[in-house]
Amino acid sequence: ARTKGKDERGVGYVKKNAIAGRRFESWMAFEAHLDRWVRDVADQREHGTTGVAPAERFAAEAGALRPLAGRAPFGQLRDLVRKVQADCAIDLDTNSYSVPWRLIGESVQVVVLAGRVIIRHAGQVVADHALCQGRRQRIVDRFHFVGVTGAEGSVRTAPLEMPPAALLRPLAEYEAVVGGGW
Repeated sequence: ARTKGKDERGVGYVKKNAIAGRRFESWMAFEAHLDRWVRDVADQREHGTTGVAPAERFAAEAGALRPLAGRAPFGQLRDLVRKVQADCAIDLDTNSYSVPWRLIGESVQVVVLAGRVIIRHAGQVVADHALCQGRRQRIVDRFHFVGVTGAEGSVRTAPLEMPPAALLRPLAEYEAVVGGGW
C-alpha cells in the first residue's frame, strides 16, 4: 500500500503525456505511437529520481550486461507442501511422483526447480525425479517400494526383534495394580 502511488504514477504519466487527446486508427497505430513516444520523449527526459535521462543511463550500464546463455531470466522455483498418498506418491500438476512407502500419510516439502521435482521430509531429500512434461503420468522409483509385500526385494530388511520373555508380564499383575479382576 505504501508504494501504490509510485506504481500508479507511471500509468498516469503515460496517459497524460503519450495518449491524452489522441485517437488511433488501429491497435497497431497505437503501439507504433507508443514506441516512438518512449524512444523520443520518455527515454530522453531527465528522470526525477536519478537526474539522468533513461537512454543515457542505459548506455552507461549496457557494458555490464551479460547474456543469459539459455537460462531463464529469473529463478523459476516452486516450493509446495503435499501429503503422501496411500499409493506411495504425491500429486503435482496431474502427475504423481513416488515417495518411500514409509512416508505414507506424512506431509512433505516439494520443490520444483530446473526441471527436477525434489521431495524432502524432515529436511532430508527422500526423492528426486525429473519433472514430467506430460499429463496424468506416474513417475516411479522402484527403490521406494523395497520392503513392501509384492515389490522386488525382501519384505523385511531386518528380522523382527522380540523383547526377552523375562520382560513380559501376565495380565493378572496389571489387574492387581489397578484393583480390578475379571
